[in-house]
Amino acid sequence: MTDALNKLVALLELETLEETLYRGQSQDLGFPQLYGGQVLGQALAAAARTVPNERRPHSQHGYFLRPGDPHRPVVYQVDTIRDGGSFTTRRVTAIQKGRPIFFCSASFQSEEASFSHQRAMPNVPAPEALIKNGEAKHERFPGHPIEFVHLPGNPDSGTPAGQCLWFRLSGTLPDDPALHRHLLSYASDFNLLTTSLLPHGIEYRDPKLRIASLDHALWLHQDTRLDDWLLYVIDSPWAGGARGLARGHIYSRDGRLVASTAQEGLTRYAKE
Repeated sequence: MTDALNKLVALLELETLEETLYRGQSQDLGFPQLYGGQVLGQALAAAARTVPNERRPHSQHGYFLRPGDPHRPVVYQVDTIRDGGSFTTRRVTAIQKGRPIFFCSASFQSEEASFSHQRAMPNVPAPEALIKNGEAKHERFPGHPIEFVHLPGNPDSGTPAGQCLWFRLSGTLPDDPALHRHLLSYASDFNLLTTSLLPHGIEYRDPKLRIASLDHALWLHQDTRLDDWLLYVIDSPWAGGARGLARGHIYSRDGRLVASTAQEGLTRYAKE
């Protein structure tokens, strides 16, 4: 793995302080506050520490309560709410400076065979072709392993705002399905809420804009790898009242729907 990828993996290797109490380090991505995906991924990793390996997370629902400090560690307290015959439920509270900054519930289930269907993946060019032909915006965070390839246009003309992008973590990750699930939770927060800004011509770094995630929902349908390209199809069906709503579907390269997301956030714009 590259140094940048090693640092990201280490971010999810929590320190055990006590039974059901863990501590994770933080990273500064240059945002005004702690990146929300960090607490999502670390909280899911903390919950998984208390669940048998044969039970995999299928959903995570969280609320962001206070801005986190990217220069301080985060403590995660896990409440073992329920251990049922088919499902296991955990509640996780993320704490900084003695106050909760985030809490979530996470549900785990053993694998079961059943009927199935999925929403089809859009027919879009492969990321390599887009990069080679210069047909899409290719972005990387400095010193970070994640990269994005933004496809031009709105993939769904029925929604006011939408975007489609490929993303991956550059390098080769270990063959640990749990690690890839936690990294997917981490990465699911990128580009989601900002989709609600697209029809208004406002950049998320606009000094007049105050933007922050209020809640986040993630449904994990199937396992996948984060070191191969994934397609994130995002739409924003509504914005108003200084809030924006966004929904996403994440597909593996071979067309499997591996996760779905939803998020509402603050999108307050200062008046002249």
